[in-house]
Amino acid sequence: MRDRIAIIGWGSLIWDLDDLVPHVAEPWALGAGPALPLEFSRISPKRRMGLVVCIDPDLGVPCRTHAIPSRRSDPAEARADLARRERAPLDLVGWVCARSGRAEGRAADRVADWCEATGAAGAVWTDLRPNWAEHRTEPFALDAAEAYLASLTGEARAEAVRYIENAPKETDTPLRRHLSTRDWWREAAAALSRPAALPSSP
Repeated sequence: MRDRIAIIGWGSLIWDLDDLVPHVAEPWALGAGPALPLEFSRISPKRRMGLVVCIDPDLGVPCRTHAIPSRRSDPAEARADLARRERAPLDLVGWVCARSGRAEGRAADRVADWCEATGAAGAVWTDLRPNWAEHRTEPFALDAAEAYLASLTGEARAEAVRYIENAPKETDTPLRRHLSTRDWWREAAAALSRPAALPSSP
């Protein structure tokens, strides 16, 4: 990542670059990004109201992230690329420029330290906020989050399970560990991995 602008990821970006495909230079360097405080504490309309992972300084635990080099030499251009992929405004994409020392976004200090340690010219990352409190009338807690996920039905539940199960193993948050001990969650995850049954012959 030396002398390159890094795109930092930890969720769906890893398996779905989408609009970023023309703007990256190499495959993901898995586990090579900075450790950031992550938790599945954001309710996402884009993901059928399932929980998605985000930087959460209050509830998150340090998780190793992943890095992929941008083809851009200007952090502002790399930031705009990531904003388009995320369908998010620029102020929800954090960035660090090692050359100028400018940085914006939560966890910017940690990312700047990582850039200095690795020789990266800069970095950009998705800076969506936790929003559990905006949607729910109770504080975020593991049992409450599990109950919320269990209340989802049909494709909404399938998408929620799919997203959390597909997240990289390094995204090892308290909620993910909690769910891994629950029979209903394990059964839902196993059902998604099974091939669909073929229709029977008439």
